[in-house]
Amino acid sequence: MQRQRFELGAAVRVVRNVRDDGTYPGAQRGELLVRRGSVGYVREVGTFLQDQIIYSVDFPSVGKIVGCREEELIDPLQPWVECSFEAREQVTPKRRLAIDGAVVAEPGMVGEILQVLRDHPQAPAYHVRFPGRTLLVPERSLESVEAREGEAV
Repeated sequence: MQRQRFELGAAVRVVRNVRDDGTYPGAQRGELLVRRGSVGYVREVGTFLQDQIIYSVDFPSVGKIVGCREEELIDPLQPWVECSFEAREQVTPKRRLAIDGAVVAEPGMVGEILQVLRDHPQAPAYHVRFPGRTLLVPERSLESVEAREGEAV
């Protein structure tokens, strides 16, 4: 098993929205518990399935203590770039995307965010899986599928 990165009492920043997975008392499954970018403090450290480190993190700004996987946390002193999307969200290009003049994705084509690249020169940027290929796309070229569906036709 890997060694834990954060000690008890350490301040941490959560890098993705934390939603109820059905285990948070009094919350509805899928309910937003803690917004990405929030800073909290490690209260306990444990494991899940003997190979994942789980931190119990107190987020005083929202009055909640939630379990976070290690990959969801960073040191709060690290630079933070606010992003509009996170992994597994569905997006569509705002304009045609082309490689060497050949269009590879068009508005309305649905892609899935695979990875958020906060430290990319065009940050934020994303690895987006469109049918048949994965592209590196700056945030300014993407919009939420939900936002597009809400437009008047």
